[in-house]
Formats: sequence, C-alpha cells, structure tokens
Amino acid sequence: MEKQEPEVVEEAAGEVVELTYRPTAEDFASALRARLRVSRLGWLVRWVPVVMGCSVAVQLGVYLAMGGDRPSVGSLAAMLAAAVMVPLLPWLTGRRLARYTERQGVFRVTVTEAGVSVATDTATTTITWRAQPRYRETERVFVLISGDKNATGFTMLPKHGLPDRADADRLRAILDRHLTRC
Repeated sequence: MEKQEPEVVEEAAGEVVELTYRPTAEDFASALRARLRVSRLGWLVRWVPVVMGCSVAVQLGVYLAMGGDRPSVGSLAAMLAAAVMVPLLPWLTGRRLARYTERQGVFRVTVTEAGVSVATDTATTTITWRAQPRYRETERVFVLISGDKNATGFTMLPKHGLPDRADADRLRAILDRHLTRC
C-alpha cells in the first residue's frame, strides 16, 4: 500500500483582512445573542420568559378569582426568577468569557480566502470555512457559526478589531463568498 502525503492547505491568493483586538463582554454578549438566533436553545431562551410570565399571571388570576388557597410563593418566585434570568444569559455568559479571555492577551486574526487564523499570546488556531459554514452580523461583531442545530462552535470577529471602517465591507465580502448568511 502506497504511503499518502498529508494534504497541505495552501493560502489562496486574494483579499486578506486582519483584526487586532481584546474581546469585551459586550462583544461576547452580542455574539451569543446572534448564535441563539440560529440554535435550538435560542427558541427556549426566547419563550421561557413568556411562558413563565403567563404561568405567574394565571396562578395569580386563579387565586384572585377563586379566593381559594393562595399560590405557592416559592413557585411564583422561581418562575419570576427564570423569566428574568433567562434573557440575561448571553450577558452573564459574555462577562465570564471576557474574564477568561483576558488571560489570552491580544487576539490577532487573519481572514483569507482559505479561512480564519486566530493567534493570541497563548495559542494559535486555524478555522476552515467548512468548520463554520454560516455567519451572522450584528452591530458589534461578525459571528462564524458551526452547521449543527445547536450552533455549538462559533468564532467572533469584533468590528472594533478592524483597522478601518472600509475593512468591514471587505470582511463581509469574503464571508459572503465562502459562508451562508443566516
């Protein structure tokens, strides 16, 4: 059997966009909200507060209409807490991720026709277009998202990391060539 050489991925000629940034909690919160818009978990995050709020209203309505046993204060408090906390999850998670990435130092990202390379003070990684085949854009970030239903993997590219406003258009053009906007 003939020995096969490993496939070498050569960088394709074309546009290159570079970003340099330190991720912020707001960047992560924006990316996580964008990710929730395309994941199964996002449905739950959008509807839990509505369901919990309606449940509290129904329990209170029944209590007032029937004049019977008062509803359990504990269950009402738990439902209200869930209704308030669930929408805060992206913000809370964003804060934790920002604290974690502080140790990574400055992020230096290069986006080419071949994919995305991310280098920090502690690690380097390359992400192919196939690994994260779709993206969303928010006011703050571009978010590359994996193709699975849970949108498990994502890569955040904050716009404040771009050296020039025109680079956002160049980055968007590269992403549109290789990824599906969702």
